Amino acid sequence: MPQKNIDFGKFGARGIKGSDAVARKLDELAGGIATPVTVRRGWIARLHYLTRTDHARTAARNAGLTVTDRTLKAWLEGKRAPSKANLERIDAAYRVVRRQNVARHLLKRLNREGRGTRVEIHPLDQSQVPRPLQRVVEYRSLNVRRWDRIVGAWATGDHQGLEAAWDDTIVDLGSQWGQYEYVTNVGFAA
Repeated sequence: MPQKNIDFGKFGARGIKGSDAVARKLDELAGGIATPVTVRRGWIARLHYLTRTDHARTAARNAGLTVTDRTLKAWLEGKRAPSKANLERIDAAYRVVRRQNVARHLLKRLNREGRGTRVEIHPLDQSQVPRPLQRVVEYRSLNVRRWDRIVGAWATGDHQGLEAAWDDTIVDLGSQWGQYEYVTNVGFAA
């Protein structure tokens, strides 16, 4: 797409990719276990979530948690504790499985039977950019009616797909949509 920023931040602008902000907001809406994985209560809760059904166990294995059933049992009974690397695998597997489990419900809430959800886009931070080089960008909002590609890419962890889906969505902002490739925040509720 012609509006892609090649050298973002060269003059001091700050922000994150809009698709990353959307992923962050979807993670927030998906909710989950608040206790950090580094605390015993946190990793035990994640393990219970990942091992409560055969489907969850299979999804956890596919997500990278490839320890034996014996090891899982020892962890759950408190006889052993996972290593730092295994804690990271537990947390990553939990996030993947959680996304897969809530994606369908979240998609239904965001699409709202075709009415869509209002999205607020906060522009990038130009406070460190010299005055003559600043662009005029303002807070914008739009109603996103089709969330299927966005939520689908988020649920599978497809960053490029999410970026492409988000770029196709913000084209609805008009001729200046490229100015919103990087933002400080994207907000919506479901």
